[in-house]
Amino acid sequence: MPDGPGLELIRGEIEADRPGAVLATSFEREQAALIVDPAQLLGVLAWLKQEPGHRYDFLSSLHVADYLPAEPRFGVHYELINRDRVERLRVKAMLTDPASSSATGNGSGPGAADSSSLPAIDSCVSLFPTAEAQEREAFDFFGIEFRGHPNLTRILLPDDYVGWPQRRDFPVGGEPVTFTYSEHNYG
Repeated sequence: MPDGPGLELIRGEIEADRPGAVLATSFEREQAALIVDPAQLLGVLAWLKQEPGHRYDFLSSLHVADYLPAEPRFGVHYELINRDRVERLRVKAMLTDPASSSATGNGSGPGAADSSSLPAIDSCVSLFPTAEAQEREAFDFFGIEFRGHPNLTRILLPDDYVGWPQRRDFPVGGEPVTFTYSEHNYG
């Protein structure tokens, strides 16, 4: 994993090719991260994957974090690995919630049915095919729309499920679970 100065060198090389693409860097708990402009995310990911000397060509994880009440609210994290050097690099794009002033995020507001009120970012499936299911999971649980995704539908929850259950403002609770197996078999 690149150290702090190494991370700044990577940032400088990206900035030489793509000015304004990297907004900041972070090196916390031995984890290197580039915070990038969401509009330039695909360019940065392609650069990191294809640039000789870097070759972060494996996407090991794509996940989302909800930083409510902070703004921008959502962080889309891409964990890249250079397998030759056994190095890991995180790329993070921060997204605002377009429905923050009109919806609660629990499925009762416009965010549940109106995709224009969902946070959106470009899909990286064309660069990293392993992102296909991971982007669907992020959509399923956080309501992040990945523009250009080949099949952006729910992957774990039923298609008629309303809301985004991993958002921090989603109501805690739900339906009681009945464990009938034990009742039937053990009285």
